Amino acid sequence: MNKKTVHVYTHTHWDQEWYFTTSRSRIYLFSHIKNVLRVLEDNPDFPSYLLDAQSSLIESYLQWAPEDRDRLHHLIAEQRLITGPWYTQTDQLVIHQESVVRNLYYGQRIAAEAGHSLPLGYVPDCFGQGGNMPQIYRQFGIRHALFWRGIADNTLHETEFLWQGDNGDKVFAVQMPWGYHYGGLIDETPATMKAFLDEKMAPIEARSTRQHLLYPHGFDQAPVRENLPELVRSFNECDSARHYQISSPLEFVQAVENESGGEVRVLQGELTEGKHSRVHKTIFSCRADLKLLNNEVEALLVNTLEPVLAIGRGLGHDYPSRIVADIWKLMFYNAAHDSIGGCNSDDTNRDIAFRYKQARDLATNLLESATRQISIRIPRDHDYSFTVFNPLPNPVTQQITFEAWLPGLPFTLRDADGNALPCVIEEQEDLTQYVLNQTIRLNPGKPYHRPEKVFRTRLTVAARDLPALGYTRWHLDFAADGISSRQVDAGTVIENAAYRIEVEGNGLLAITHKASGKRYQRQMLLVENGDDGDSYNYSPPRQDMFITSENALVQASRQQDDLRQTLHLEYLLSVPASLEERAQGIASSPMKVAATVTLQDDDLIRFRVDVENDVLSHRLCVHFATDILANVSCADQLFGVVTRPVQLSNALAVWEEENWHEKPIAIEPMQSYVNLHDDQHGFTLHTNGVREYEIVGDGFDTIAVTLFRTFGYMGKENLLYRPGRASGESVIATPDAQLLGSLSFSFGWRIHSGSFNQGQHARVSKQLLTTFPVYQDSDFLNGRLRFCLNDEVRDYPETLSLLTLPHGENDALISTVKCAEQEEGYIVRLYNPNLEQAVALPDLANARPVMLDERTPMPVRQQLQQNDVQTLYITRD
Repeated sequence: MNKKTVHVYTHTHWDQEWYFTTSRSRIYLFSHIKNVLRVLEDNPDFPSYLLDAQSSLIESYLQWAPEDRDRLHHLIAEQRLITGPWYTQTDQLVIHQESVVRNLYYGQRIAAEAGHSLPLGYVPDCFGQGGNMPQIYRQFGIRHALFWRGIADNTLHETEFLWQGDNGDKVFAVQMPWGYHYGGLIDETPATMKAFLDEKMAPIEARSTRQHLLYPHGFDQAPVRENLPELVRSFNECDSARHYQISSPLEFVQAVENESGGEVRVLQGELTEGKHSRVHKTIFSCRADLKLLNNEVEALLVNTLEPVLAIGRGLGHDYPSRIVADIWKLMFYNAAHDSIGGCNSDDTNRDIAFRYKQARDLATNLLESATRQISIRIPRDHDYSFTVFNPLPNPVTQQITFEAWLPGLPFTLRDADGNALPCVIEEQEDLTQYVLNQTIRLNPGKPYHRPEKVFRTRLTVAARDLPALGYTRWHLDFAADGISSRQVDAGTVIENAAYRIEVEGNGLLAITHKASGKRYQRQMLLVENGDDGDSYNYSPPRQDMFITSENALVQASRQQDDLRQTLHLEYLLSVPASLEERAQGIASSPMKVAATVTLQDDDLIRFRVDVENDVLSHRLCVHFATDILANVSCADQLFGVVTRPVQLSNALAVWEEENWHEKPIAIEPMQSYVNLHDDQHGFTLHTNGVREYEIVGDGFDTIAVTLFRTFGYMGKENLLYRPGRASGESVIATPDAQLLGSLSFSFGWRIHSGSFNQGQHARVSKQLLTTFPVYQDSDFLNGRLRFCLNDEVRDYPETLSLLTLPHGENDALISTVKCAEQEEGYIVRLYNPNLEQAVALPDLANARPVMLDERTPMPVRQQLQQNDVQTLYITRD
């Protein structure tokens, strides 16, 4: 009988942070890599070592040891030290699709520049695998995957399979059923070595009939085992039934692929089963405060900053690629599975929050600088001129709220054609002396406008027909007063052309959809209950109480002006102060919740919920009832839409008997929206906050979105939804995770007629999550307030549109417009957001299709099928 070949791949799984901080991890990483270099250089029979497929690790090391660059790069080029394709081991389910792509882009690029990037989708510890990852891998030249979490043996008894993404692309994949750490410990005692190997190999051989088997040697922050070649020789001497060899993980996966001849099962889509390896499905709502920061900065980067920088490149401005890369890298550190999960110590989560602050500050200031550099080159005929940017590649009508420095006089805001724009002053503050004392006049002899008064003003404007991927100018006309007045009364009804919304006697909303004439009750029901879980899993207490906002309304008022109508609702919920009170059925603590419900001139109902959270270990969700008895839900995923069952019935029937590591629950992630629909109509919740939902109700007719959940420990044992050991460190208290204080959440609700595709849900979310920058071009603001700049020649057009794309339901949807990283052109990335319907790709001049790496050519396509993504490189004229 032929010996089986056991591929020992040796590695460390290097968490950047967890119960320890990044600082501690970096200090030990420095020593670790220095030791790895020594071992590989001193032992030529040590063929390869995997540095966790994270290029950020070599970047981090070389920052402190630049003298080792040549040594490190030499080993990487020889593929003895293996790194890439990731920058960090990113989450795949709640991170923005562009974040996943850029993580691979920078990870591959850094590794390739060092000598070689591992072309393997190596994901040792992420909490589930995204359904469109095979397509993303393929478009980075990666045709194989190796991972741990997400598949139960009910689904796949063997370990190898073809993983088919939701667009149809496939990669050959292998699951490590017992994880990357299975062979981390090795018995070196000669007398017991054979028995040790037999014991360790028995489960592996029971799951695989192949001649090639995998034995992963390593664990978290594992030291390199210097004598591993000698140990492998000892394995071969004592075990005549098997041949052991040190291999790279890719060598093993390719060997299994060749052995199988392609005759393997096909699994499709996302992989999130938690039978043998916990996937922590409710990590999507852990540390809601950090999730909100993540979503805010991702949207700012992708939807606004990068398109504005592309507009600047079109005018001849340099692309600050290194600054943009540094911002993304801050986000990648936070996108790592533990970091974005929030399943860390409080100390670590404070580091994560600070990185978000750094990324947001850099992005905000780079955006301000970019819009300023453009604005000061546009001819100016008015002392109060404003440049308004549209980062979307289609003309937009949009209400925009921004800050301006105004003289406190009546005015009318006019567009470039002189048309009056409706606007409302939200608030203003007299800062005359502060602002005017900041002004710097580089040329004192040149006349300039010096206002008598300066008010910091926040105003909202109803913008019309903003040029696609471009800008236009507004100015103040002091000859008339065009400011809308605001009225406040005790009304409880608001309406526009799409809806009539009433506050009913029980404090809940009734929404009449005017197009269909249907009236939907029990809308915006707030539901509070306990959370006996930890930083990894929501888990209800064994003795729980559910408190709702029904009959909890204490005050209601209505506000209206020319731009919108708003209901202001105040609720007072009596809730348990702690899990102990909850178990006793006591609800003694008042929880104040303020909600605003706003109608503008479109079909999106905008909600804001502000909570004063003074109680411990609980969860707050918002429910919207529909008239659809659902079997499945739809939500957006990486470059497309995914359909999921509303209940995992088969798994629920057996999970306790089969001792699953987690209860199989249908609490799911989304990128930006969740939808229930039939052939005639549907309901969509667009989130600007936590990306977690569940379909609930007796008939599964209600969309429930988590606003936040809180808990007191990093890890806990024997949860109702997760039996057995704690996932994290049970001795680490996390008082910060109780989120005490003020919390704020925003989301939108739509009722649509027609099919799912006609609703264009992803397109609505894209506009909702896009910031439209406004830059005020006034001489008196040039100074210390903004930093002082020289005068520029004003030779730019007053209005500009760099690119216009079609945006109907049969057209591809934009993911990003950005500057190309390695050439002088632009990158336009599009995808199909529809269900079971192809979309058309635009016919753009000077455009060629490329892969996600921005350089490898792809065949020309006129259409994208469901979940397809296509990148176009556009050469500058």
